[in-house]
Amino acid sequence: MTSSSDRGPAVDVRSSKTYEIRTYGCQMNVHDSERLSGLLEEAGYVRAPEGADGDADVVVFNTCAVRENADNRLYGNLGRLAPRKAQRPGMQIAVGGCLAQKDRDTIVKKAPWVDVVFGTHNIGKLPVLLERARVQEEAQIEIAESLEAFPSTLPTRRESAYAAWVSISVGCNNTCTFCIVPALRGKEKDRRPGDILAEVEALVAEGVSEITLLGQNVNAYGSDIGDREAFSKLLRACGGIDGLERVRFTSPHPRDFTDDVIAAMAETPNVMPQLHMPLQSGSDTVLKAMRRSYRQERYLGIIEKVRAAIPHAAITTDIIVGFPGETEEDFEQTLHVVREARFAQAFTFQYSKRPGTPAATMEDQIPKEVVQARYERLVALQEEISWEENKKQVGRTLELMVAEGEGRKDGATHRLSGRAPDNRLVHFTKPEQDVRPGDVVTVEVTYAAPHHLLAEGAVLDVRRTRAGDAWEKRNAAEAAKPAGVMLGLPKIGAPAPLPVATGSGCGCD
Repeated sequence: MTSSSDRGPAVDVRSSKTYEIRTYGCQMNVHDSERLSGLLEEAGYVRAPEGADGDADVVVFNTCAVRENADNRLYGNLGRLAPRKAQRPGMQIAVGGCLAQKDRDTIVKKAPWVDVVFGTHNIGKLPVLLERARVQEEAQIEIAESLEAFPSTLPTRRESAYAAWVSISVGCNNTCTFCIVPALRGKEKDRRPGDILAEVEALVAEGVSEITLLGQNVNAYGSDIGDREAFSKLLRACGGIDGLERVRFTSPHPRDFTDDVIAAMAETPNVMPQLHMPLQSGSDTVLKAMRRSYRQERYLGIIEKVRAAIPHAAITTDIIVGFPGETEEDFEQTLHVVREARFAQAFTFQYSKRPGTPAATMEDQIPKEVVQARYERLVALQEEISWEENKKQVGRTLELMVAEGEGRKDGATHRLSGRAPDNRLVHFTKPEQDVRPGDVVTVEVTYAAPHHLLAEGAVLDVRRTRAGDAWEKRNAAEAAKPAGVMLGLPKIGAPAPLPVATGSGCGCD
């Protein structure tokens, strides 16, 4: 069923009702989950304790549809919740996101204990649908066919006090044969620049010092509003916002990556020297089969221009191994580009069929063992390059924004962790002075590993920031809340960095 109405009146629930959100897939889904949290809290729900694992009054699955086993994973999780729901009167289960947009009525047929199914275009309806399902005692399925309102107009419960996602567009106009996202997210819709900058300014006023501009194809921004240089103008405008220390963006597309964007990156001090540029394949033949609209020469040309303008830029990428029809020669071309580009890190994926995409029915699907062997060769090469590139950082003095929850061994090693301007992860010796997430420290790099750096000497400088103040204020407010109002969503802290992947994630940029 479809709906074109707004999200409706606020729904009041007893304050004791708890919610948990489980998020799968890309950064867009993570940001959507922040909005779902905001909507539920505005309606009176509170978060279940961290690690609740389904022990909540409302459990929301924000799904991803771009992996072959996405539906199996969802139905397996729903099945595990069925007996718990049977034992807990009033418990509700909702399924949203890309898989819900794709499967619609199928979800309730396979899992009749689900109460609400909603799509990517109408996430604002969740509280109303939950209340309607409770009153009518039957499942509510609403899948809008087009965007009802730009999601940034919805209330948001952000996961970080010092860093934030800011959506500049939704949807995608590309037709990559391996990707189902355009069919589920729709055509690209751009926000007005004034609305974006107003949101950024409001976030900075709250203490945020780092933003990541987010879009399915972020540097195509402007195509919907008729300005081909809109993205570079947006980057430069962000440079004029007082108190905004770091600006990042993800993910661009080589087809739309123009010289004015490179110039804006190089000339705007708070735009960080970091670029995530999806490659997918180094073979012109495979790129054509993928409908990627650029070729190896064009891609390497972009990398060369970026390095000329921003010498210390850290460039990361996405690569798919084993696309249908990929020959050994095609794969060697991918390895060639990896050697030439010298990526700091890479998301590497084994090709996975996406039901509903042209590539899923292509001939010459590559045998699993061949894909695995190529994947291992690619990972080994990228590991070697990542380590070599990180070794070049030894001896450099870097300003780090202190991060929360990024160093799993920090407690045991008496270290803290932070992000360099180029987004490299650096673990550093804990100083005597109190340091909070969002504060900035200056350190000298002493050791390099493939996926992180160490600064084992004394911290050279500590700069307390408004972002650190905001983190401290939020933590004090969380500590003052009654028991049960903890974080139920997996911690994401600052917008997620882009590490070398081991085959998970969507890789659909």
